[in-house]
Amino acid sequence: MDLLLNSTLSYLVIFTFSFLLLLKFLIPTKKTNQKNHSKLPPGPTPLPIIGNLLKLGNKPHHSLANLSNIHGPIMTLKLGQITTIVVSSADIAKEVLQTHDNLLSNRTVPDALSVLNHDQYSLSFMRVSPRWRDLRKICNNQLFSNKTLDSSQPLRRRKLQNLLDDIRKCSEAEEAVDIGRVAFMTTINLLSNTFFSADFVHSAEEAGEYKEIVVSILKEVGVPNLSDFFPMLKVFDLQGIRRRSVVSVRKVLSIFRRFVGERLKMREGTGSIGNDDVLDALLNISLDDGKIEMDKDEIEHLLLNIFVAGTDTSTYTLEWAMAELMHNPEIMSKVQNELEQVVGKGNPIEETDVAKLPYMQAVIKETFRVHPPVPLLLPRKAETDVEIGDYIIPKDAQVLVNAWAISRDPSKWENPNVFAPERFLDSEIDFKGHHFELIPFGSGRRICPGLPLAIRMMPLMLGSLVNCFNWRLEDGLSAEDLNKEDEYGITLEKSQPVRIVPIKLTK
Repeated sequence: MDLLLNSTLSYLVIFTFSFLLLLKFLIPTKKTNQKNHSKLPPGPTPLPIIGNLLKLGNKPHHSLANLSNIHGPIMTLKLGQITTIVVSSADIAKEVLQTHDNLLSNRTVPDALSVLNHDQYSLSFMRVSPRWRDLRKICNNQLFSNKTLDSSQPLRRRKLQNLLDDIRKCSEAEEAVDIGRVAFMTTINLLSNTFFSADFVHSAEEAGEYKEIVVSILKEVGVPNLSDFFPMLKVFDLQGIRRRSVVSVRKVLSIFRRFVGERLKMREGTGSIGNDDVLDALLNISLDDGKIEMDKDEIEHLLLNIFVAGTDTSTYTLEWAMAELMHNPEIMSKVQNELEQVVGKGNPIEETDVAKLPYMQAVIKETFRVHPPVPLLLPRKAETDVEIGDYIIPKDAQVLVNAWAISRDPSKWENPNVFAPERFLDSEIDFKGHHFELIPFGSGRRICPGLPLAIRMMPLMLGSLVNCFNWRLEDGLSAEDLNKEDEYGITLEKSQPVRIVPIKLTK
């Protein structure tokens, strides 16, 4: 499929080259200040019209990392009409995400999300503005605050127990578990209970269907899109990306519209607030005469943003972590031994246990390092010329931070391609945006707002899976047979799902 996609894109690029060559006089050409142009970072020589598009390949995070080895940690690519600056080192990432954060905080909105007005409501892509600050404030103070998350601990405990019960049934039947699917089901139901006081999905099959919708949205956003590289071609939607995005986004929005509509009808009928959950809190804000105003559409799009971003990244991180543990039995044994000593063999993890589990925390950090959930941080846009070192990032340039390349930089990490949690045992490095050699959630004012929930859920799920069951690969496969290839979307998906058989523990 990847090969087909790459071939199709190549044909489209060639077609576009021919088309634009005929219409060259229609392409607006911005005159670049010669002084600034000479101070652009180095990069590969662009072809006429299409620039460096063919350099991207079907795994841009890999291709750009290889190019940075040639041209340096900050380089310029011409992607169609878009000047793109690619950052591949922690030091320069700090300049972009912290030092010059105020000039580089706005986002380039992909055409795939310019559907059903989502680009106007999307917290991830909307411009930094008073409205954006209001939405961030709602996320920080109400949705993902420590007070909110502390009060919802029993809910996470219950959803975790549901996960373990489902896996126990598979263990009794000696059936393989699709880790990505059960992780998605747990994560999405945790979110839906927090927001709506109801399960979003009720079976692994249903979880698989919704997972496909979420994955399709993120893949359409992540795939190289000619409409983004040549804005004048947006009207043609040559790859059909916007058309497919409309279908997927509408499906998810219709679900949230139903939840919101039912809750409004219930509030009208009873006159009471309802379930005192996040949806009620958002509706209270929307009906309040205070400073922050939200309408029904904005609530639905905010929910879409949180659910799509929150479920996929958590799912893939757990899947990668289990894949690495299965591939490294000695590391799995160390995690199990630590859990047995601290929690007791066969017991699920409590949130109060996590601080006493340094090795498991190191495994999670190493998973984020080797497999960052968003390998290329969401693209930023320069509001004005920005000077970094000896170079200028020109106004309106797109800026990509290659988190995947940064977390494998040999100047920062010893044996960077080896999965070695021990590197974090005596290290103060965390993944909360303060240490730029490890930025899976980004940094600065655009850091992922769902980070506080993610760092609570991941240890609970991973630790409980490892402590409550032994695991083996299905069909007699060995650890060496486990596929660890990634597949690029906007998030880092495994090219093959992790399917492993749970084995009941003998105490």
